[in-house]
Amino acid sequence: MNQLTLSLQFGKFPEVAVHRAALPRHKVMRWVRHALQDDAEITVRVVGAEEGQALNRDYRQKDYATNVLTFDYSQEPLVTADLVLCAPVVAQEAAEQGKTLEEHYAHLLVHGALHAQGWDHDEDEDAQVMELRESDIMARLGFRNPYRND
Repeated sequence: MNQLTLSLQFGKFPEVAVHRAALPRHKVMRWVRHALQDDAEITVRVVGAEEGQALNRDYRQKDYATNVLTFDYSQEPLVTADLVLCAPVVAQEAAEQGKTLEEHYAHLLVHGALHAQGWDHDEDEDAQVMELRESDIMARLGFRNPYRND
């Protein structure tokens, strides 16, 4: 298993206690580590809607809060990245998809960690390969396929 240096941060937003409870440090470490192919230094920051929207607007020119943003700084010799998860978006998506908050966070952390290593889903073929990889990792973590609703 690869080495992971993790910083886990929570912004100030309503319901922060619920999100903190869904993201115990040992689980976040396990989920991210399973997605890594190399050693890494990763910061996971869980934010409210306002901070999430500002970051998405400032860095991606999209003026809305999204579920996860990956800021990848290096892939070699060490993966270094920030993963920013927007708590209200994650909670809303989890409810809409019939998932637990923990399950959806696990998937988004795996997804973000893959992005930090250069995985992408802009093209259909790339999206299929990335989804298969995510589904495999989630299965090894004991979760159901995040792309199926059964």
